[in-house]
Amino acid sequence: MVRRSTSISVLNTALPAGAGDDIFRTISRTFSHKSHNSHPGNNSEKWDDVEDSGEDSSVKTTVEEWRLTATVKDVQLNDPAESRSLGVTWKDLTVQVVPSDAMVHENVLSQFNIPQQIKEGRQKPALKTILNSSSGCVKPGEMLLVLGRPGSGCTTLLKMLANKRKGYTKVSGDVHFGSLDAKSAQQYRGYVVMNTEEELFYPTLTVGQTMDFATRLNIPHELPRDTESREAFQQKFKSFLLDSMGISHTEDTKVGDAFVRGVSGGERKRVSIIEALSTRASVMCWDNSTRGLDASTALEYTRALRCMTDAMGVATIVTLYQAGNGIYDLFDKVLVLDEGEQVFYGSREEARPFMESQGFVCGDGANVADFLTGVTVPSERAIRSGFESRFPRNNIELEQAYRQSPIKANMDRQLDYPTTHEAKTNTKTFCEAVTIDKSHQLPKSSPMTVSFLDQVRACVARQYQIIWGDKATFIIKQGSTLVQALIAGSLFYNAPANSAGLFVKGGSLFLALLYNALVAMSEVTDSFAGRPILSKHKAFAFFNPAAFCIAQIAADVPILLFQVSSFIVILYWMTALKATAAAFFTCWFVVYVTTFVMTAFFRMVGAAFPNFDAASKVSGFSITAFIVYIGYQIAKPAMHPWFVWIYWIDPLSYGFEAVMANEFKGQTIPCVYSNLIPNYLPQYQDSAHQACAGIAGARPGATEVSGEDYLASLSYSASHIWRNVGILFAWWILFVGLTIFFTQRWDDAAGSSGALLIPRENRRKVALPTIPTDEETQAHEKAPRQNATDSSDDAVASQNQAGTNLMRNTSVFTWRKLSYVVKTPHGDRTLLDNVHGYVKPGMLGALMGSSGAGKTTLLDVLAQRKTEGTIHGEIFVDGRPLPVSFQRSAGYCEQLDVHEAYSTVREALEFSALLRQSRETSREEKLAYVDTIIDLLELHDLEHTLIGKLGTGLSVEQRKRVTIGVELVSKPSILIFLDEPTSGLDGQAAFNTVRFLRKLADAGQAVLVTIHQPSAQLFAQFDTLLLLAKGGKTVYFGDIGDNANTIKDYFGRYDAPCPPGANPAEHMIDVVTGAHSEKDWHKVWLESPEADRMHRDLDSIITDAAGKEPGTTDDGHEFATNLWTQIRIVTHRANVNLFRNIDYVNNKLALHVGVALFIGFSFWQIGNSVAEQQLVLFALFNYIFVAPGVIAQLQPLFIERRDLYETREKKSKMYSWIAFVTGLIVSEMPYLVICAILYFLCFYYTAGLPVASDKAGATFFVMLIYQFIYTGMGQFVAAYAPNAVFASLVNPLLIGTLVSFCGVLVPYDQIQPFWRYWIYYLNPFNFLMGSLLVFTDFDWEIKCKESEFAVFDPPSGQTCAQYLGAWLSGPGSRNNLVNPDATAECRVCQYTRGSDYLDTVNLSDYYFGWRDAAICVIFAISSYALVYLLMKLRTKASKKAE
Repeated sequence: MVRRSTSISVLNTALPAGAGDDIFRTISRTFSHKSHNSHPGNNSEKWDDVEDSGEDSSVKTTVEEWRLTATVKDVQLNDPAESRSLGVTWKDLTVQVVPSDAMVHENVLSQFNIPQQIKEGRQKPALKTILNSSSGCVKPGEMLLVLGRPGSGCTTLLKMLANKRKGYTKVSGDVHFGSLDAKSAQQYRGYVVMNTEEELFYPTLTVGQTMDFATRLNIPHELPRDTESREAFQQKFKSFLLDSMGISHTEDTKVGDAFVRGVSGGERKRVSIIEALSTRASVMCWDNSTRGLDASTALEYTRALRCMTDAMGVATIVTLYQAGNGIYDLFDKVLVLDEGEQVFYGSREEARPFMESQGFVCGDGANVADFLTGVTVPSERAIRSGFESRFPRNNIELEQAYRQSPIKANMDRQLDYPTTHEAKTNTKTFCEAVTIDKSHQLPKSSPMTVSFLDQVRACVARQYQIIWGDKATFIIKQGSTLVQALIAGSLFYNAPANSAGLFVKGGSLFLALLYNALVAMSEVTDSFAGRPILSKHKAFAFFNPAAFCIAQIAADVPILLFQVSSFIVILYWMTALKATAAAFFTCWFVVYVTTFVMTAFFRMVGAAFPNFDAASKVSGFSITAFIVYIGYQIAKPAMHPWFVWIYWIDPLSYGFEAVMANEFKGQTIPCVYSNLIPNYLPQYQDSAHQACAGIAGARPGATEVSGEDYLASLSYSASHIWRNVGILFAWWILFVGLTIFFTQRWDDAAGSSGALLIPRENRRKVALPTIPTDEETQAHEKAPRQNATDSSDDAVASQNQAGTNLMRNTSVFTWRKLSYVVKTPHGDRTLLDNVHGYVKPGMLGALMGSSGAGKTTLLDVLAQRKTEGTIHGEIFVDGRPLPVSFQRSAGYCEQLDVHEAYSTVREALEFSALLRQSRETSREEKLAYVDTIIDLLELHDLEHTLIGKLGTGLSVEQRKRVTIGVELVSKPSILIFLDEPTSGLDGQAAFNTVRFLRKLADAGQAVLVTIHQPSAQLFAQFDTLLLLAKGGKTVYFGDIGDNANTIKDYFGRYDAPCPPGANPAEHMIDVVTGAHSEKDWHKVWLESPEADRMHRDLDSIITDAAGKEPGTTDDGHEFATNLWTQIRIVTHRANVNLFRNIDYVNNKLALHVGVALFIGFSFWQIGNSVAEQQLVLFALFNYIFVAPGVIAQLQPLFIERRDLYETREKKSKMYSWIAFVTGLIVSEMPYLVICAILYFLCFYYTAGLPVASDKAGATFFVMLIYQFIYTGMGQFVAAYAPNAVFASLVNPLLIGTLVSFCGVLVPYDQIQPFWRYWIYYLNPFNFLMGSLLVFTDFDWEIKCKESEFAVFDPPSGQTCAQYLGAWLSGPGSRNNLVNPDATAECRVCQYTRGSDYLDTVNLSDYYFGWRDAAICVIFAISSYALVYLLMKLRTKASKKAE
């Protein structure tokens, strides 16, 4: 085993290279012998004494010791287990997947083209090999670097080596961990871990809490010798981890994500690194873990890995993009992949010589890692003279060359490692170590470390921390519960204890159950938010998913207790329900249990489905079914036999029966008002000649009804109360059990590389598929990667041609004395401190500094993108203040690539060109310029593919090119800003991007770029450099010089010379932030002659430019096009996007059709008895409830678009907010019309509503208008809501209030006067219900059922007609006396026609229908007007310099 020389030149680069080696060799020998003698049993000998063996075979590199080495060695000494080393070996590993090359993306119409779908579905594509017979071995204490460009299979290889095989179709070959095969290693999954590229965290937890959780679940059963208690071990371990990555200072900062402010991107990456380290694993895979870290942190991180690998005997496998040589030199072995072929695998020392022996040239000071991955790309490689005819031209040839080399034979000897004695002893010790670590309460096969009880404890604590971290949502939730309870209480206020109160009390109890069930619906969303995190922790073997489910329930107990109690206490006593302690507590307990069951139910739905769309469909539909079949809208006896089973499986119905029985048992309910016939007039006050009418359960001739009879008529019984509670507990256990079962099966699926999606309507423009069927036939060269500058002359000519068509730029951009201050809770914080600088046409300026030095801030300020804080100083174009059109005429590429996912690349560019080039340019010219830019960026092969979201669609690097393209097509006339265009790209892509910017600058553009960790070649492309230190202080501004000489001189003059062969860019950042920062470099700069020269240059540039004509003329318009053009283009884009967004449209249509059929068949062919008038009311009322489901989907979409507009399009003054809102509103409309038609057809005729066309047509019209009303409501909430979560919390409050006061749950006469005169009339749902009822029900003939007649005897000697004469001509004029001539048993029916019933709900005439319909139209218009208004209120102006 070859070990590299490790040197300890204590961060003092002034020592000659290698001087530290000798000192260190002596010291290390002393140390290692000392430690061997003092701990005879310690087996660190294996890794310590190998220093001398391969001394001179490797190029000597200066590698400093890591600062925490001593701590690591200390941990190793005190470990009770002997060793945990395994090592990993793999042989002929081949992975195949179903190919996901260019796929066709259907649109709303083409998805219904069934024959085409069948035809295409028949062609089963062959499997695609993404990793081809790879072999290798990483022994304990070795580090392997896997190199390859994106998509070459690096991540796949790492997943195989981390024993994660799910999601790959076929895996052949064998992988051994120590001497365990892949199957038997499954139970040790916590010791074979992989850190993926994504950072998955709960954003509201602090870094400390996140690490606390991780370390708490990794406390070994037998503690190290030097720790007293488990608590002490955990604290020490946690602080060591935080310190190892230098983020102890962030312990109390939230982790954050794209929406929650937290630690910076680099710091978040470091949290995910130490979370993986906390597993103390034996085989560790790291997938591109330095993304977004600056060079010095990346080096520090690799050193930490090196140190832990050496001390603990870990096998470490790493993939990196843009790895500097300092990092490269820390590895033992290198494996290079290219499109799945293993083109090199050997020791690090052999890699570069092998490639050079094949005829490739590695430039001076170049990154060796980039050189190794670039040899198969024609545009990147340089060929040594004499090799032109015989060098390997592609990955197949290179792989053959490697196969014939002695390196391969040599490396293959290690492949029998699993059968060696060393591997077997290691594995045996490893298994013993695991047994020592593991809690004895766990079963043998469990991969976890701590006992189940401890897992639950840790999860409960974390559950509360999550809630506490997101206090705002929690408070809004509990606050809205209180508000809702008060509103509901005032709605059902003081329900009378007679027949008039029956319906009201039922409504109150119904709402108590319903509201808490609706609140529980948010569990579905939460389930998906936490799922990737849970999968990650499951893979780390932190806890059993069952512990998580149990912890959620435990955390729920007190929260739901508070929520239900506050709701019930208010509602119960305001409604004046039965005032006994027993009744109150029974009601409270039943509601509490039902809420628990519903929470468990929605959690189960969330856990059972792979994606949110499916789960939200099921949860939305089930809540509809549960509400209709609870027994409130349709009484149990009236349910149709084909759906009555829903009643029996509906947890809410058991709860409802229990609370109803609890309320009405043992009560006597007198009949009053219109329920008592005859009534009111003085001659009718004798109860012998009166009877109840329209009250279920009343006996013939009685004037009151007993609670038991009333319950029996609903087929309820008081004896069922506690039986139902038992059934609810049974449901709860079932749902929790299923949740645990589904959660156990969650998985972090292997993401296949994103497929390119081609919209169906563009299918003919693209030659599909461009991939040859057989990979082996590609003996020709790989197609040159984008921007391949081919040596042939015509290609160069065409390149230059593209250059000449580019916009030239003559304006000079300067800034002086620029400061930027923001207010924080701790007082003012200066982010930029007196920064000066300039950019001239044809100049490519770099803006550098460590993480957090204010690079992005400076760009934002210069590009006028800040909306907060105060800016001082002057920013000039051509020596004059900024023109109005400045934001439009300067291009700004953000760090994040925010694009409309459903646009194709070409559409995105054309959209920008049409809206941002000036009004004078013709449309043809604008589109022709788009072609120029597509040529320049080489986006030809992608121009018709959808951009897509990250993961599906374009790769990071392709998206980056689109971002740059979108800015370029607008012909920026002043300059182009780019914020970190290279982060997240591999070395080649980064180099291409920068080389492309160079091309722009040479064509006369002015370009200013912030850049992270540039390699030496990248850095050489820039002309000038502005270097910032922490706090936005300038450290250097001026030329970089040829080969960076100017800068090297500057720093050399102040005792920080750049060592030969080092990357000057990394060196400067190190100097300014690292070891040399005891010098105040800002002060050095202020006093240097360079600073004076810069001030002089600035003054002369400004006076010069101010004297000349300005380079750009300002047209004085804020936007380039007029409002009408903007609206046209933006609406067109919105239409196309919705047309392609089939998930959204299908969900919308499915929801309408599903609900309509379900309601239609539940209320099948409504008859003409009195009770069925209530069913007409409820059948129509259910139409309101399509709104919540659709709004829940519409708002996230609206907010996504709004974020896109606010982050990029608004800031570059593409189009005004009016065009934005109009586009979103208009694009929804066709679908709303279709939805209304579908709902109407599926519901109206099944429910048996009147067929006459004047009735049916009017009903359809109102249904159509309602679509616009609720869409407008959803959009205006979304227009102002800060995020989708907030919007989803506002919805139930808004819709709940409107539903409560629309006159259905409580008739108009019984609404409290406080509400009746204003909210009832401000309520769109009131007018909707009014018009629907009038049109359907006004001419309905009513025939009483036997049980519904009021039956009583007239006083002797009178016929019924004589006795009731005064009544029928007076208060009872709407009643229907069936037998006027009888002298006994008068039979009176409550109503004659539907209009009699409507009179009781405040609809007294047919013209009310059209009046209400007209008012609905007004509401539709005003709800859309509110979208405009709230969007306007949200739109802030950006700050100017003062």
